[in-house]
Amino acid sequence: MANVQREFVSLTSASSARNGAGFMPCQGLYYQPKGRRPKTAFIATHYNVDFSEHYPAAYMARRGYGYLGWNTRFRGNEAFFTLEHALVDIGAGVTWLREQAGVETVVIVGNSGGGSLMGAYQSQASVPSITPTRGQTLPDAIFALPACDYYISLNAHQGRPEVLTSWMDPAITDERDPVSVDSTLDMFNADNGPPYSEAFIRRYRVGQTARNHRITDWCVAELERLSALGLTDRAFNMYRTWADLRLLDGNIDPSDRAVGVCYAGDPKTANFSARGIGLTSTCRTWLSMWSLKESHCRGTPHLARIKIPSLVIQSTADTGVFPSDAHAIHEALAAEDKTLEFMTGNHYLTEPDQAREEVADRMAGWVSHYGL
Repeated sequence: MANVQREFVSLTSASSARNGAGFMPCQGLYYQPKGRRPKTAFIATHYNVDFSEHYPAAYMARRGYGYLGWNTRFRGNEAFFTLEHALVDIGAGVTWLREQAGVETVVIVGNSGGGSLMGAYQSQASVPSITPTRGQTLPDAIFALPACDYYISLNAHQGRPEVLTSWMDPAITDERDPVSVDSTLDMFNADNGPPYSEAFIRRYRVGQTARNHRITDWCVAELERLSALGLTDRAFNMYRTWADLRLLDGNIDPSDRAVGVCYAGDPKTANFSARGIGLTSTCRTWLSMWSLKESHCRGTPHLARIKIPSLVIQSTADTGVFPSDAHAIHEALAAEDKTLEFMTGNHYLTEPDQAREEVADRMAGWVSHYGL
């Protein structure tokens, strides 16, 4: 961290005050070169992962830029996420950069799951379009978000509902029983592959979408049932979300990735474990974040409203984000000035050596093209 200084930033939000225990809804770390106040800064946020020490931050500060690793009130609290309040919290970070840190140009970084979140932010700041989660109202601040100037997608999933659905195991026959299996739709049944036939792939993907829709329909019905009882919401668990066919079949969406591994290790072990994205949600959180039918966390509609210069970077050995994702994001962006680049590396660029230096060079080189 030589020649880099960090500042802890802790703020209230337009839709959330500090609570009695002292919890501030918005927190993060601002990185900048020692003794300088950069005029250009990056901001990165995730749905629930703590990005305060986001891995590109120090690398970008050493290259002369500011970098705010930013968290909303939902850091570590995915089960209660609602998009409208997360966007307001991101707006607090952007405002701080401009009004307190002396930044003139703000670059959004949408990394991993945060890709669609930051895309939704810029979309809403440019062309307000979000509707409230069922049973809630939109905070006034959602209509006055400060827009940013440049957009970077880094190893980003297309959207929260999209990635969950592509990872969902459609072979589960009873959502209350995490080990229930329809063997004819089981990707881990050797009789089905790999390699998987085109017919199996089609049936599998239809089953994944159908599972997402079933849970959405249940959430809507459950909210209606609870409302009749004078209640507002409830929590539930969802299992088996490490079941993307691409984890075991390298012929699907080919890349340089290792086959037979996922972010959590062995795919079958992970799939039948008590870990996974979307494990616990409330009904409203499901509808806000994960539902194909209702969520505003889908990437494509927001990308279609982003017209600022955009860069899409994708690692070729990523085991959870694939070449088709990068191409889809690049194609969906409305920006006329947009670039798609592939580089060697895994999802978080821990491998190979110097991958993080390379991505920082790519990001810095891209913004310097605009005189920043």
